[in-house]
Amino acid sequence: MIAANAGVGKPWAHHATGILGGLLAGATFLFGAIDIAAASGGPPNPTAVDIGIMVTALMAALLAAKPVRERVARVLPMDPDNPVHALALVLAVILLGTQVSSIAFSDVLAADLKLPALTVADLIWQEAPFLILAAVGVGIYLRRDLLSATTRLGLVRPQPWHLVLALAAAGLFYGMGAASQYLGQSLTPGLAEQVTRTDEHLFGGLNNWYGIIALALVPGICEEVLFRGALQPRFGIITTAVLFAAIHTEYGLSIDVITIFLIAIGLGFIRRYANTTACCVCHATYNLVSGTGLPGITLWIAIGVEVVLVAIALYLILARRRASESPMAEDARLG
Repeated sequence: MIAANAGVGKPWAHHATGILGGLLAGATFLFGAIDIAAASGGPPNPTAVDIGIMVTALMAALLAAKPVRERVARVLPMDPDNPVHALALVLAVILLGTQVSSIAFSDVLAADLKLPALTVADLIWQEAPFLILAAVGVGIYLRRDLLSATTRLGLVRPQPWHLVLALAAAGLFYGMGAASQYLGQSLTPGLAEQVTRTDEHLFGGLNNWYGIIALALVPGICEEVLFRGALQPRFGIITTAVLFAAIHTEYGLSIDVITIFLIAIGLGFIRRYANTTACCVCHATYNLVSGTGLPGITLWIAIGVEVVLVAIALYLILARRRASESPMAEDARLG
């Protein structure tokens, strides 16, 4: 990604774009081929997983060709000649393909149960690459200074109505999560139980005050800066939401994945009409409420607060819309 940033605006950029994408796709294909040759155990169907990875690599390699990138650019808001955009597209295809192959052809929930419980250090180690990739991707200290990089990522000071919107959305997302759990237990009780068991195993070591705070802040910041901050302006809301859902393999093929996708779309609209800072607040609040739970009367208090927040958010949004459509606002735009 550093090399891609170095090539932006250079005469040789279109050559670098194809070379970098091709090398990355080739390395991914080689990984799948070597894994097939050395497979002895591992997932229940290692060959299918590796073939999926190799097919993914071939699809990513196609994007190294400029005509293909130009066709993609008709759908996504990206520059086919920009090395950073092209490399990000290749990385996105590889991420999506490898995650889908893993979920479809292996028992990711059983595999997660064999992993040790996460610690705060593990969580930071797992999430920090998202933040680093976002910063490097927008060219911080390479082709942008700190201020322009954070502005590009949408990390700006939120207006009061942005925070109200973020908190109101977090409450709605929590309700969606609760509904998803209910549907999962009703329609696929066995799978829902396995997801719950895996979730409790992975995050059980963080079931304390500092672990809950870490679970709220670390993913809430790192994931939003990458997905909503860096990727969404180039890939759009839906594509970014698909990528976001794909990284949450701890839910397997459960209904919860659909909920994560819908929540990601909601976060995408917050990014579009507010900023990434508001997305971080929303995501962190959602994780915090999910981690602490809402037992007893706390739930009813939270519902009351949520109704008030939603009402205020709707009022502020409508007020801003009316203000932007007023004759004075129109005169200001024209004059």
